[in-house]
Amino acid sequence: MTDATDLYAQLTRAFNQRAWTLAKDLAARLLPLAPRHSGIHYIAGIASMELKDMPAATEFLRRATLLEPTRADFAVQFAKALTLARRNRDAKIAADRTLALASADPATLDTLGVVYTQVGDFASAAAAFRQAATLAPQHAPFRFNLATSLVASGDVNAAEVELEACLAIDPRHWLAHLTLAQLRQQTPEHNHVDRLESRLQQVGDHPDSEALMCLNMALAKEYEDLADYSRSFDHLVRGKAAGATRLDYSSARDEELFAAITETFRTSPAAFPCTSDEPIFIIGMPRSGTTLVERIISSHPDVYSAGELLNFGMSVKQISHSRTSAMIDVDTIHRLRHADLSPLGELYLESTRPATGHKPRFIDKLPHNFLYAGFIADALPNARIICLRRDPMDTCLSNFRQLFAPKSPFFDYSFDLFDTARYYVLFDRLMAHWERVLPGRILQIDYENLVDSQEENSRRLLEFCGLSWNEACLRFEQNSTPVATASAVQVRAPIYRNSLGRWKKYGKQLNPLHDLLAAAGIPLEPR
Repeated sequence: MTDATDLYAQLTRAFNQRAWTLAKDLAARLLPLAPRHSGIHYIAGIASMELKDMPAATEFLRRATLLEPTRADFAVQFAKALTLARRNRDAKIAADRTLALASADPATLDTLGVVYTQVGDFASAAAAFRQAATLAPQHAPFRFNLATSLVASGDVNAAEVELEACLAIDPRHWLAHLTLAQLRQQTPEHNHVDRLESRLQQVGDHPDSEALMCLNMALAKEYEDLADYSRSFDHLVRGKAAGATRLDYSSARDEELFAAITETFRTSPAAFPCTSDEPIFIIGMPRSGTTLVERIISSHPDVYSAGELLNFGMSVKQISHSRTSAMIDVDTIHRLRHADLSPLGELYLESTRPATGHKPRFIDKLPHNFLYAGFIADALPNARIICLRRDPMDTCLSNFRQLFAPKSPFFDYSFDLFDTARYYVLFDRLMAHWERVLPGRILQIDYENLVDSQEENSRRLLEFCGLSWNEACLRFEQNSTPVATASAVQVRAPIYRNSLGRWKKYGKQLNPLHDLLAAAGIPLEPR
């Protein structure tokens, strides 16, 4: 008993110190001695989740909740683990059960809001975030999370109130500064430049990569709105450089991945396909108009927008049996050459439930699904695939201007302008490959053409998807469905031309980008 007591003390210390590998090892030694100790299962589950071993995490946390079904903290972490494992149906059920236990615990409610967001239940997410902020109004992160849910639902004014409240509580909530800058078009009469410059000067004495990244990017956005493009670009470069210090990005590693995808699909065994025609995949480089197309098509009464799902990639990872931590890498792709791909379509479709299945069609708008386009075409032969193309210079600049979700597996290239350009070249060549091996399967549509001829191209999109014409698709800005993407604010307005040719406003500062793309053979407008 003394040994078990000592081991449990060590386990608790490891948990408090976030020593996850040690915690998992200690839990494995303790569980044979105390198999019904819910706390040991809980710590083992959290450690497994932090180590990205999701099958183990969900099983340990499931046992913890069975042993102590009234513990809200156990229940919410089980729901969180299920979302990370992309078991959305189970996660929604677990979240609903947790909600009944968590009515007075703001931290649990806040985590529940994250879970509901991940499973696409934005109404429940907003309610959970609001309840957490009401219970703990002086806790800045709760106010920030509530603001993000308000942005997704299109309530910009209320979001602005919450962001200012967040910053009043904690002026060092750096991401709130950036979100506030991006919330609306800044003007000479209404902007945050002085406050941002003051904060940046204060941070200068105590370097903080997150502060430098967010404050510089916020200033880049506001100076661009004020047409000071030289100063905007300088802050953008400084902000992204600060963010890059936290990454281990390699352009050469992406080149190897794209080469593996190209080669593997040529020799991929034919799968027994899922015959469902529900999915509509919208792919393309991020910030190229994918959200605009999603809003147009999802305005149709027969279409549900499921958001940016990682589910197809997670299904591919599961089929491949790769044990690497990355969702997609060379090992994963190579293993697909010998994997049984026959369950892939049904596995993916089932993983999207219960959010999907209530309407005849649903949209999966994860731009980087272009990496999987060949496998989508094989596994789901009746699915529609639409790829957005945008001016290469505008695409690269727009990617570089954006701070994407920090834990996403796809966006590390975007912290350097030249890495972004090299990634665009890889994307362009991969799309040319898909066109050669999948003729007619992918509709490529130009963002610029869509802006210039909205109805003509909207009709083209619906026809390709096998949908009847509906006038609501021309009034997509009235679509009240939440938007959890970087374009959440823009898509609440009618089509506008302001972003066309944005790169030209930056003048000579973008000459090196133009030269790199041109040298790679990418057709470009003249400078």
